[in-house]
Order: sequence, then C-alpha cells, then structure tokens
Amino acid sequence: MTFLTMLPLFLGGLLGLFVAAGASDTVLYAHGLLLFLFCVLGAFWVLKRGGDAGGPARVTDDGIEYNGAIVRAGVIATTFWGIVGFLVGLVIALQLAFPVLNFDLPWTNFGRLRPLHTSAVIFAFGGNALLMTSFHVVQRTCQTRIAGGFAPWFVFWGYQLVILMAATGYLFGVTQSKEYAEPEWYVDLWLTIVWVVYLLVFLGTLWKRKEPHIYVANWFYLAFIVTVAMLHIVNNLAVPISFGSTKSYVLFSGVQDALTQWWYAHNAVGFFLTAGFLGIMYYYVPKQANRPVYSYRLSIVHFWSLIFLYIWAGPHHLHYTALPDWAQTLGMTFSVMLWMPSWGGMINGLMTLSGAWDKLRTDPVLRLMAISIAFYGMSTFEGPLMSIKAVNALSHYTDWTIGHVHSGALGWVGMVSFGAIYFLAPRMWGRERLYSLRLVSVHFWLSTVGIVIYASAMWVSGIMQGLMWRAYDSLGFLEYSFAETVEAMHPFYVIRAIGGGLYVLGAFIMAWNVYQTTRGNLRDERPYETRPATQPAGAQA
Repeated sequence: MTFLTMLPLFLGGLLGLFVAAGASDTVLYAHGLLLFLFCVLGAFWVLKRGGDAGGPARVTDDGIEYNGAIVRAGVIATTFWGIVGFLVGLVIALQLAFPVLNFDLPWTNFGRLRPLHTSAVIFAFGGNALLMTSFHVVQRTCQTRIAGGFAPWFVFWGYQLVILMAATGYLFGVTQSKEYAEPEWYVDLWLTIVWVVYLLVFLGTLWKRKEPHIYVANWFYLAFIVTVAMLHIVNNLAVPISFGSTKSYVLFSGVQDALTQWWYAHNAVGFFLTAGFLGIMYYYVPKQANRPVYSYRLSIVHFWSLIFLYIWAGPHHLHYTALPDWAQTLGMTFSVMLWMPSWGGMINGLMTLSGAWDKLRTDPVLRLMAISIAFYGMSTFEGPLMSIKAVNALSHYTDWTIGHVHSGALGWVGMVSFGAIYFLAPRMWGRERLYSLRLVSVHFWLSTVGIVIYASAMWVSGIMQGLMWRAYDSLGFLEYSFAETVEAMHPFYVIRAIGGGLYVLGAFIMAWNVYQTTRGNLRDERPYETRPATQPAGAQA
C-alpha cells in the first residue's frame, strides 16, 4: 500500500520539476516547484504514517473505526480559508468605497483581489466545507470507514494545492477571465485529477456500505460531485499556447463561449453552492435538532426535481444579449420553475424543527442552521424573480445582483457551514461541548446583522443604480452620467463594508471558539435559562 501511494507522489514530483525546467514564465516556474514540494512533503508524510491513513484509531459507539482525522483537518481548513476569503472580501469592499486603498500596486488592485475573494469563499471555504462534511456524512450514514486508504488524504491536500496555485496565480495576473473558473489550464488539469479521485472515494464508500439504504444527503453530495466534474471539464476546454506557458485559449468563442460559461457558472451555484450544501442541511439539521427529517418522501421529490430543472437555468444570465431569444426564454422558464423544488427543500428543512422550536432559544448552533434555511428560501425566491426579463432589465449589471449573491452565499452557504463546524468540532476532538455557546450566539447575531446590512445596502444601491441608468430627460438624453451613478452609490458602499466587517468579526469569534474547543477548554459561563414546562390546571409541580 505504501509503495502504491509513493509511486504517484514520485511521478508527480518529477512532473513538477519538468514543468519548472520548461517554464517560460515565472508563475509557471513557481507552480512547478510548488507541485514538487507538495509531492516531497507528501512522501515524507506517508512514510511517517506508514500504513495508517486515518490517524489514531477511535472506535465509536457503533463499533466502527471511522476516519476522523480527515474530518478534523477539514474543520481546520474550512475555518482558515473562511477567514482568508472574508477578509479579502472586506478589503475589496473598502476599495470600492475608498479607491485609494488599491495602493496603485498590481498585486493589491481590485481587479486581482476580486477573483481571489470569490474563489477563496466559494472554492476554498465552501469547497473544504463540502469535503469535510461529505467525508463525515458518507462514513456515518453508510456505517463504514471511508474508502481508499490514503486516497481521501490525496483529495484533501491536492485540493489545498489547487487553492494555492489558483490564488497565487490571480495575484500575479494569471487568469483565463471566466467567472468562477479563473484558473489557467494546468490548474484545471490538476483539479480534474483530484476531483476524479474524490468521486472514486465517495463511490467506493457507498459501494462497501453496511447500511443498505443510501441516505438522501449522499444523493445530494453525489449529484454535486458528478455534475461539477462535467461542468468543469466542458467549460475549461482550452488549448495552451505551449506547455511552458500559463496562457491558453478557450475552445469556444463568441456567444457559444458566453452560453457555455453561464451554463457552467449558474450550475456551479446550483450544484456546488446548493446541492452540496443541501446535503449538509439534510444531515446536520436533524442531528442537531435530534428530530427525523420532516418528510423523507419530500426530500426525494426535492432532489430529483431540483437536479432536473437547475441544469437548464443558466441562459437567464444572458438576457438582452446576442443569445437567441428562445434560449433566453428557456432559461427564464426553468428558473421560475425552480422556485417550487427550492421551497420544497426549505419547507422540509424548517419543518424538521417541528416539535423542537423551543430549542432555537437555547441552542445557537441550531439557530444558525435555521437562519441559513431561511436565507436559502429567500434567495431561491429572489433568483427566479430576477430571471424574469422585465425584472432583469432593471437588476442586471447592478448591485442588486451583488446583494442577491451575498444573501445566498453569506446567509445560506456561510451559516449552514458555520453550523456544521460547530457540530463537528467537539465531536471530532472528543470534547464534552463547545468552548462557549455564548460566543456562538454572539457570532450568530453579528453575522445575521452583517448580512442584513450588506444585502439591504446593495438592494437599495442596485435599484437606484438601475433607475439612474435608464433615466432620460425631456430631450431623450441620458439624465445621469456614469460618474454621477458611482458618486450616488458611495454611501451604500460604506454601509456594505460595515456589514461585511461585522460578518468577518463573527468569523474570527468562531475561529477562536473552535480553537479553544480543540484544546479542550470550557468557558465558565452561565447556561442558557429555560422556562419550566407549562403545567395543566390542577397538576402538581
């Protein structure tokens, strides 16, 4: 087993040296050396562990020795990349309000930091949250140790290498300029290898499961893994100008490239940021509430309807463009239809709390999960609304879209991920409970208020922006110049930065809470007060 693990690392190290030696630009040279270093450190790590791919054995109550070490690594990585992504987001929000903060440097300007922020939040923070939870959920629901020996660790560390190569590439101007798909061809190839191994590990665990039934969360995880692989490969088909250069040319051009790009980008939202995180919802909300899923039948209907409808919705990003009108209408129609299965999932998640609503007063972790489902419902109503052509004519290219995206990303993805981290931290480190439930409550309120301030500012700013752009005077000329619209948005950009700052502060509190939990510390705090149960008339106390 050790030899089979070492062989790919040896070949990968040679490939890294070969890439560095043949590189014609500095960035590819650095990334070749980074791959070599990754393989060398990986080889030492494998030799140190010997045949133990899961860390110290911990047999759980059900008598199964799960791989908890990789879930612990996921908790740390998710928390770390969340802090990084949120901080960069705060920086670029401040740059929009105060352009002097670009510092007139190529590495710190908005154009390079913006893709760094989106990739860090979506793929670093969100991606690690999905790796962490999927590896945990598939083991527990299948009642078997995760398949593949060292393969799950290759997925985890290989994914961190993707993040590092992509992030450093953005800072040095290496990008193929495709939304949510900025990394160049060689990073895409490496991600494809990592993702295929991820799929095989997940399928291998399902294959050797001891529980005959496949729980619905695993259906959502599997759909996310398979569909993202398809989207990634098709959208990133490109021809490099040479194997020694970072530059490549996309296979598609013109309106075909635009359609392929937004077919990818919208479904990256649909399957990476929706289906995957619905897997989190369907496992961790019932576990935290200690209640069964409200309707398992509804969860199956929710899955199949969502999976079928989402894949067609991408063209609504291209209203009033060169895309044929029938394709635009198709995208709009399927987007409106998506409202039904999306709210079916929201209803299923919230109704799981039936009989446990009182826990929202005393359990701030469950409160985080509940508010995330509420934001999911709001975002999945607003998205179909904005896909309607008449509404899109006002909203598109404005800050309204930014507010919509962030209410979903911070409210749905962020909050449900925080809930999963808080659920896993004490259990994965064998602690009695979290370091502080009071700090979880503080985090909840900071994040919630931050999101509301952020989204509200962008809604007002975006609608004002759209109305100013389409305002004409009595002679038929545009009433406002572009500079005037930018000036009018300044106070809302400041308000957005304040909301983002509150969200970042909450994330730092979470990181401190998780760190103290891993050390086994318990904060001395007054427990949440609970009201005594109401007694029927005449009953004795």
